[in-house]
Amino acid sequence: MAKRPRDFNQLAKLVVDIASGEVVDTVSPGMKAPDAVVGRFGGLKGGKARAATLTSQRRSEIARKAAMSRWKQ
Repeated sequence: MAKRPRDFNQLAKLVVDIASGEVVDTVSPGMKAPDAVVGRFGGLKGGKARAATLTSQRRSEIARKAAMSRWKQ
């Protein structure tokens, strides 16, 4: 299925057509998965995976930069 129409009336008709079964609602290859749109694909493991790859020196740099921006006022 192509992108959803931006016009409110056309979108309403499409919703009714999908609900009545006249049109099959499918995700096109160009669209993201619903979980990815919300940000849950990598969100649960992203921080842990990033922390595992950081060196202690890089972690210190990040922490120092965060502290400087927090206390610069």
